[in-house]
Amino acid sequence: MSDNNTRTGRYHGNDNGTKAPRPKRPRPLWRTILYWALGIIFAGILAGVGLFAVYAAGAPKITTAQLTSQNSTEILDSDGKVVSNLGSQNRTYVHSDQIPKELKQSVVSIEDKRFYKHHFGIDPTRIISAALSNARGSSLGMQGGSTLTQQLVKLSVFSTAASDRTLKRKAQEAALAYYVEKHYSKDQILEFYINKVYMGNGIYGMGTAAKYYYNKSLSDLDYVQLATLAGMPQSPTNYDPVAHPDLAKARRDTVLKAMYENKVISKAQMNAGINTAISSGISVNHSINDTDSDDKVIDAYLQQVIKELDNKGYNPYKDGLEVYTNLNMGAQQRLYDIVNTDKYVDFPSELLQVGVTMTDPETGAVTAMIGGRKQNVAFGLNRATQTDRSSGSTIKPFMDYGPAIEYNKWPTFKTVQDTKYNYPGTNTALNDWDQQYQGALTMRKALVESRNIPAIRTLEAVGLDNATKFMAANGMSFKDPLVYSNGIGVYVSSEQEAAAFSALSNGGTYYAPHLVNKVVTQDGATHRFSVKSHRSMSEATAYMLTDMLKGVPTGDWAPNAQISGLHQAGKTGQSGYSSSVTTVPSNAVEDAWYTGYTKHSTISVWTGYDQPNEPGHYMTTAQLAIAESVYKNLQLYMAQTQENDDWTRPSSVDVVKHNGVNELVVAGSNWRQYLNGNSKDQSSATGSSSSAVSFSSFNGSSSSTSSTNESDGRSSETQSSQGSGNNGNSESSSVSSSTSSSTSTPAASSQSHAQ
Repeated sequence: MSDNNTRTGRYHGNDNGTKAPRPKRPRPLWRTILYWALGIIFAGILAGVGLFAVYAAGAPKITTAQLTSQNSTEILDSDGKVVSNLGSQNRTYVHSDQIPKELKQSVVSIEDKRFYKHHFGIDPTRIISAALSNARGSSLGMQGGSTLTQQLVKLSVFSTAASDRTLKRKAQEAALAYYVEKHYSKDQILEFYINKVYMGNGIYGMGTAAKYYYNKSLSDLDYVQLATLAGMPQSPTNYDPVAHPDLAKARRDTVLKAMYENKVISKAQMNAGINTAISSGISVNHSINDTDSDDKVIDAYLQQVIKELDNKGYNPYKDGLEVYTNLNMGAQQRLYDIVNTDKYVDFPSELLQVGVTMTDPETGAVTAMIGGRKQNVAFGLNRATQTDRSSGSTIKPFMDYGPAIEYNKWPTFKTVQDTKYNYPGTNTALNDWDQQYQGALTMRKALVESRNIPAIRTLEAVGLDNATKFMAANGMSFKDPLVYSNGIGVYVSSEQEAAAFSALSNGGTYYAPHLVNKVVTQDGATHRFSVKSHRSMSEATAYMLTDMLKGVPTGDWAPNAQISGLHQAGKTGQSGYSSSVTTVPSNAVEDAWYTGYTKHSTISVWTGYDQPNEPGHYMTTAQLAIAESVYKNLQLYMAQTQENDDWTRPSSVDVVKHNGVNELVVAGSNWRQYLNGNSKDQSSATGSSSSAVSFSSFNGSSSSTSSTNESDGRSSETQSSQGSGNNGNSESSSVSSSTSSSTSTPAASSQSHAQ
């Protein structure tokens, strides 16, 4: 019988009789993966905690002054001087004992119902609850997982811009919230919050809002009205009970439901509140919202600054910013005086309106803007940026002649025909302002004298595709395709025109117009913004157009824009009434423009009436000069501090002699194909066509330009039009083009009129 010690599988030993160790079994793969995963998670947590700690340690200081001060935003001009302080004069501070308990309950219920239960500034329970509620779509409008304390910190120190919603900011926000919770009582924190929040219409704090919306103090409001105020900070513009009563009521009702769920009102009170009209107790007397006199001067500019900030993700009413703008306050004041006093321009009526934009051609910076005259309301209609009035002939350099030079290499002496003409593919005749035909003209003469038929013939030769491309490159894009009638008028704004003509001035680079230079947030961080720019045309095109357009203010075509000795260029534009409008004289004008520029300032001016079809709301041909006069007086002001530089001819442009006149051609182009065989033409390799002029004042008589004035008097350009769906256009039979819609069918020609 065998020994039991030697049975296989029962005993493992050595020869000396000692027990051998059992061999290790390999660890299961799943367990290895689990250990590694747990290790990685733990390491990630440690790294996250460490990074959070590093970020939190770098949090800015927070003081009682920051917590109690309102979040007013300073608007500064190009010299760094404060020109507006949004909301600084519109707040009444209320202390905790002056705040009704119903308001405190409303705010806590809708913003942070566990406010009195958490004591670290953040609330993990709320974060999880808010996430789940949002997922179910039943968050009652709560603002994520932020506590009231976190919201107060954000309002006091950080901006609300999307670019600032980073892990670093969240860590610092949490650290400061913890600090606030440890150093201030709950009632103090609630007091700070109620006094700091933005409540719309340039006012801060719920105490001020009570006076603004109800003309009462907080203590005189009932719980339903207080619930209305408590719901507004999330979106004060949308929840304005006067401007948006339906949205305001829905928000108020949400607050009332949150109060009921938080057991601070009964179900009967909730239902009674929901059945109360949002207009109950609302006052139309908003006397506290006075407009500062300086704000009236910069109203349109300030309005655009706020829009630009909003597009960049900032809320100037919540973020407490320092906004450095490109505003030339001296020029802005002069522009305001030009259009609002009788010192500079003779306006026929207080109802005649203007829209003006001035830009720096080298940067695209908007340096001054006026949205209207004789306005007594803040943030009224900004006519400098509206795009529902026809440009008239100011568009010809970009729709017609610019593309002809850029794509077809036309010289300035290119012959264009001013003869009987129908719009391409139609039987619709196009006429000029004087119902006359001048036959063969040079492109220079046709542009300066603003002849319509040569312009559309040029557009036909260029093609609508090239014209559309050239327009878009210079900041004028349209929803619908352009048509031939748009060659003598589209719907654009003075801001768009100023930016486009600036590209002519600087040699062919388009800069997007912009008002904001930089923003400094409450934590001291400076945010600068790049300016969108691109080459929109060749140097040759820009120079040749400018050289031709010099003939407008230096000749007889814009006499009120003439400034002796100043190197400048520009273009007039007018639009007349449709022939279907019988309530105006035959020579009535609906819109009048002048856009002009130097090397350092581009100014675009629109004039007209807001309701042009009302009795007496039209301009006569004699009043076309108003737009030119506004331009001239502002340009005179700018010339006092700017160099009087002329444009230098680039190497891509040559000068040739044509019929005894210096004309321009694109270097290397086949310009000889456009020569008239009967004329005595010869090329001339001359130097720059610009001549130097000693310029010490505007009272002298010296003036230089390579342009040749070939006209004997001034036209009104104006032609009436007919057809449905358009406002009429002075240079066309039909124009219908806007930022949102640019298509039209050329209407039948109608009786035109001359000056």
